[in-house]
Amino acid sequence: MNAQIQDPQSRRALFTNGKFFSKAAGNSPVHVESPFLDSLLVNGGLIEHIGSEDDSVVVQARQAGVPVYDMRQRTILPGFIDGHMHFLLLGQSLQKLSLEGCKSLEEIRGRIKEYSQAHPSAPRILCRGWMHSMTNGAAEASMLDDLDERPIFIDSKDLHSTWCNSAALAEMGVEAMPDPVGGSISRDASGKPSGLLSEAAVLTIIWPHIATVATIDEKLSALKAAIAAYNQCGYTGLIDMAMDENAWEALQVLRSKEKISVRIAAHWLITPSNSDAERLAQVDRAIALSKVFNAETSPDFRIVGIKVICDGVIDACTAALLEPYSSNTVNADPLWTTDMLAPVVKRADDAGLQCALHAIGDRAVRLAVDTLETCCLSAPTSATGERRHRIEHLELASPEDARRLGKLGITASIQPVHADPAILRAWPKLLGEERLGRAFAYKEFLDGGATLALGSDSPTAPHDPLRNIYTATTRRSAREPESEATVNNHFVISLCDAVSAATAGAAYSCFADKRTGSLQPGLQADFVVLDMEWEASLLLNASVKETWFGGEKVYDSGL
Repeated sequence: MNAQIQDPQSRRALFTNGKFFSKAAGNSPVHVESPFLDSLLVNGGLIEHIGSEDDSVVVQARQAGVPVYDMRQRTILPGFIDGHMHFLLLGQSLQKLSLEGCKSLEEIRGRIKEYSQAHPSAPRILCRGWMHSMTNGAAEASMLDDLDERPIFIDSKDLHSTWCNSAALAEMGVEAMPDPVGGSISRDASGKPSGLLSEAAVLTIIWPHIATVATIDEKLSALKAAIAAYNQCGYTGLIDMAMDENAWEALQVLRSKEKISVRIAAHWLITPSNSDAERLAQVDRAIALSKVFNAETSPDFRIVGIKVICDGVIDACTAALLEPYSSNTVNADPLWTTDMLAPVVKRADDAGLQCALHAIGDRAVRLAVDTLETCCLSAPTSATGERRHRIEHLELASPEDARRLGKLGITASIQPVHADPAILRAWPKLLGEERLGRAFAYKEFLDGGATLALGSDSPTAPHDPLRNIYTATTRRSAREPESEATVNNHFVISLCDAVSAATAGAAYSCFADKRTGSLQPGLQADFVVLDMEWEASLLLNASVKETWFGGEKVYDSGL
């Protein structure tokens, strides 16, 4: 249950008989495998001391009658911080029909038909988790039209496409719309929309439409569900990677009504458009918001930067590659040209904002690194003398670009759940075996000196951080744990490194490392209590018992 948060009072609490993870924040690889201490002293929501039960301050606290919590030899980590997720979309997805696990069009149709009969009063049927491979790449409105008269919207697992029935297309008025810059509306031979909207069409048509038809109460309900789900998994912070006016408004309303038990840093989504002026106006909006919501004025609810989606995804052959896809010799251009991207990045960087560039294919990664290099090599403008720009996903990077990340101080924002072998079965055909051997090169990023920030990309993937860390440290499937298949085991990272990436690394990536992300004196008492063995292969057996936010318990499993 998600407990009511109360204002931290100037009080002390002593947590003992535990295994407290003591890795400090920073960008150096961790070379020890048991960085644990056995006691933690909290005072007024902040960590006062971490160390041994024999330390004088701990002994004095006991003698003074400070309340003592026995951790029963459980493992205590800093509260997880999701380094890349979509907050409102996650909350909304929790209320959608999941198509995860479907293997055919027949299965998809069966689930939708069953759902529609069970929810006769729902104005629309909203689904999630579809993958192109489930329907052999086909996504036609005609494949759905006989299931229900209501609009049907099916999000692809990666959120880069939406498959619609004819009622949904009509409700949005898509037929009269041109393809947006950087996006596409699939059409039949006569020019009529056929059912699939992709890339920028999702951002500029689908998302705004769903936002318009959803009530504020529905949005608040979705956000509350997302917070509860995150606290239950041990999260105390997150970085939203597609913030827009719709989600921002809903969050503002929620914050005005109640305290929320996650710390939020957000990157404002910049969508492609036809002119520099239109693109820069979006950046200026982020700049204006950051002047009001920043580390000094609003440390737990901030606009920290911008987000630009530079390419698509490998499964749909829309990720930009240096060489054509092996399966069909097709190649996709980046969604942004250098001439479009450079002024946007410069405007944000000049204002002290962080730039987060989505780049999955090696050609898009090259574009992102080249663009950020101009900023990284110029005189620092941020208050700390650092920018901490970042690249999101980095699913396929050349060796030379992998090495450049650390040299330029670019954060490698990674989502190991996307490296799960169970969802990569099409990749050998799409990329070829040799190129597949470059996928998800996390150890290479780390060895090159880059900070790793680990995220889930929820709701495109499961948000449980333990599953995420499992795949990062074993390269095995959390979806199919019985399988012994791995993908690129040579890029595995240690358990300490993965946990640090999910806590200290994520905090560092958004300039929150002086406030949270590690168990250090003076930082917020954000931590998660786990029943676990410190062994990567056993992570799927671990469970969250308690989550503490600013010294207040916000989740308790009751076990």
